[in-house]
This record gives sequence, structure tokens and C-alpha cells, in this order.
Amino acid sequence: MSTLLVKNIQTLVTMDAARREIRNAALFVRDHIIEQVGTTQELPQIADEILDLRGRHVVLPGLVNTHHHFFQTLTRAVPAAQNCDLFNWLQALYPIWANLTPEAIYISAQMASAELMLSGCTTASDHLYIFPNGSKLDDEIQAVEAIGLRFHASRGSMSVGQSLGGLPPDSVVEKEVDILKDSQRLIEQYHDNARHAMLRITLAPCSPFTVSQDLMRESAKLARSHLGIRLHTHLAENKSDVAYSITNFGVTPGDYVESVGWLGEDVWHAHCVQLDDRAIQKFGKTGTGVAHCPCSNMRLASGMAPIRKMLNHQVPVGLGVDGSASNDSSNLLNEVRTAFLMARVRELDANAMTARDVLELATLGGAKVLGRDDIGYLAPGMSADFIAIDLDRIELAGSHHDPVASVVFCQVNKVDYSFINGRKVVDRGRLTTIELETLIEKHHKLAHQLIDG
Repeated sequence: MSTLLVKNIQTLVTMDAARREIRNAALFVRDHIIEQVGTTQELPQIADEILDLRGRHVVLPGLVNTHHHFFQTLTRAVPAAQNCDLFNWLQALYPIWANLTPEAIYISAQMASAELMLSGCTTASDHLYIFPNGSKLDDEIQAVEAIGLRFHASRGSMSVGQSLGGLPPDSVVEKEVDILKDSQRLIEQYHDNARHAMLRITLAPCSPFTVSQDLMRESAKLARSHLGIRLHTHLAENKSDVAYSITNFGVTPGDYVESVGWLGEDVWHAHCVQLDDRAIQKFGKTGTGVAHCPCSNMRLASGMAPIRKMLNHQVPVGLGVDGSASNDSSNLLNEVRTAFLMARVRELDANAMTARDVLELATLGGAKVLGRDDIGYLAPGMSADFIAIDLDRIELAGSHHDPVASVVFCQVNKVDYSFINGRKVVDRGRLTTIELETLIEKHHKLAHQLIDG
């Protein structure tokens, strides 16, 4: 048994039911679980490890990333894809991604995880949907386990290539029988449905334009035959995505997912930029979640998702950075600020999203989307996942009136401390679990090989 005391916190944001903001606060952790939250004076003063923040930090629950494609860190700012919308962007990059290897999957997963962790993420879901040259989801799982991020690994898939009317080249699609067989294997080998689990498996056929209706239905059936397996895909990302559904299935994206059994509290969809009002109402009634990825949506000119309307209809919403070839970043703090600003400009209403609203999306919202009741807020019995941001930095100068809001209003790109499952993974702005300089060198080499041959 080990204990940790973090004390003299300027402001601790619990995000619990009372939404408390405790001044001169402290956290007491036993092993990987929070045991006490309160003022420094109220909590025990002795622990195996003590971190004294000296009254200069804001502490928040760890941020939750609900949608990403880790492998895309290898193809940032590729010239051929810089000025494309979604479908043209994919067609420019599929031939490059066909050269991925198991090593590339491993190193890119660590790079994405490192950037996420430094920007406040403590739990992430990743959607890996392409498996060339012997690559497996296992490569990513092993990489993330080594770096220490709490992880939801999504077994993505593509089965409908160009010859069958899909978007990807036939060379990068899989047979559906093989997809389902591997999905079953991964569930049995890796999925942990216990509270405080560090690894869970999701089934995630890639999108309506890359898989069949049969695979969607069979994946849902397989997931629901196991405890705690969730479903994830892309939906209504842009107008071309909507047109594809209408042309090929005769229904809108919202009706399409309903027809294949993809509504419910165990399902969340990425983007939903062009989701219509009727579908939003159905999502709210069924508890179907949404991963909001504002930076990617702007980069690909997909539009601005109606997040305020979704929240008003009780749709569970979390944030996602999306792939690092459409966002070109894995910085979750930046995604928080962008989501905050986008909501205001979309609605032309400065009250459409407050700083505390968007912090809730990034913590509690993401936890709900991923089906977690053990992360997202700080209280006794919760996982010890939390971050600390030093207020004595140039970008926060002059923001002492409201230090919590300043984390959103100001451009904060990096945390000073991060704890995941009670383990210190960021210490004074540096990762403790991996040598970042060595990782960057390996990543550069693989990116050059992937693109230049």
C-alpha cells in the first residue's frame, strides 16, 4: 500500500455533483484511488509521497479524449492533403497509410500518447482501422501500456473497397469474417471491465462509406454479447458523408445508424457535424454519445457541430482531438479552448458555452461517452487521475481573478503535473515514463520512411 498527498493547491475543481472549487485544497490517494478531497488543513499531513504545490496551481480531473487516430502522427501536414475536404484528404493519404508497419503503429501510438499526456489527457480512446503489413491492434496496446495512459483501444475496420463502391482502395480493406474473428480475440485477450481498468476494448467499424451494413449489425451483436464492450464509428462528418448515406442506403446518417442497431448508451459517434435535428433528438432519448472534434472539423472544412443543441437535448458529448493528420496536433487543452470558441461563434452567442461548460465536456462528458463511472471527477472512490497547471506562467499573467476560467480563455498548452491511476506521469512539465527525445528521433525516421520510401 502506498499513499500520496497533494497539498496547498490554489484551486481544486472537483467536477463532482456539487461542482466544488476548493481553495487551499488537498488530495489524499491510497494506491490508485482517491481517498479524501478537502482543504489542506482537513487532510492527513503524512504520506509516502508529498507534493506541495505552494498555492500556485489549479488542479482538475484528468481530461478525456474520446476520438483519435494515433497512427496519423506520422503524416502531419502532408502537402498532397493540406487543402482537401474529407473524401479527397482520405484518398490522398490511403496509399501512404498502406505502408504502415507494426513498428510504425507502436511508435506513433507512443508519440500521440505523449502529446496527449503533456496536454492534460489521462484517458484516451483511439480508433485504429487500418492494419497493413502484419500490423495489429496489439502493437498499439503494448505501446500505450508502456507509456502509462488509461486506454480504450478501438478495433476499427474497413471492408468495402473501391470495387464495391467504398472509398478506400481494395488493398487496405479486410474480409469481414477476419474482422469479427480478430474482434472476438481482442475482447477475450485484453478487455477489462473492472472499475479503474487501464484497458478496455471497443468495436469500431470505420464509417458508413468503408464497411457494410452487415458488419455494422454483426459488430453490434458481438459487442452486446460481452459485458462492457462499446461501439464507435464516424458519422455525418460532412455533407459528402450525408450524401453517401442517402445515395447508397436511401436514408440520412441518423436513420442509417438506427437501422443497423447503432443507437444506445453503449454507442458513440465521432463528429456528427451534419447530424439533423431529428437524429439529435433520437441521440438524446437513447443516450447515444458524440465525440466533438472542432479542430479537425475546421481543418477539413466540414462545418461546426451543433453542440449547444445536442447538450440541450441531453446528448452525451465528449471532446476528441481526432487524427493528427486532420488536426495535425494531439493537444487536448487546445481542443478544449477551440470547442469553447467554436460554440460561441456558431451560435453567435457569448453565452452558448462557458469555460466551466467546456471543462465539463472534457472531463465528465468524456467519461460518460466512454461509459466510465470511475473517472471525470475528483471524489473519494474515484480513480486518481488528475492534472495540475502552474498559474505562474506568462500566458496566465493577469488572469488571477478567475484561475479556473483562465485555463480555457488563455492559451495553455501544457500541464505541469499529471497523475494517472495514482502514478506521476508528468513531473514539472516532463514525461516520467518515456525518454521523449529518443521517441521523437525514432518517429521522425519512420515518418520519412513512410512517405519517402
